Amino acid sequence: MKKDFTERELDRIIEMAWEDRTPFEAIEFQFGISEQDTIEIMRREMKPSSFRMWRKRVQGRSTKHAKLRSDDTKRFKSSRQRNITGNKIAKR
Repeated sequence: MKKDFTERELDRIIEMAWEDRTPFEAIEFQFGISEQDTIEIMRREMKPSSFRMWRKRVQGRSTKHAKLRSDDTKRFKSSRQRNITGNKIAKR
């Protein structure tokens, strides 16, 4: 891995990796790291049992890999996820 991340960036990478609907390509787009780099960060930052549980859950999951997703899913986030503008959560 090439880049040193701030604690805030690491938290966001881990959060995105935990989200079932966020593909690894979105993490790569936002932070410039590959799926393998993301896995290495997760391995380093998590407890071993938590990492194994996460890895088992995401391995081969179609929502975590853009190429395996259906063609109608073109977004990085769930349609039910709230939009955040500045520091305020937008109302529906």
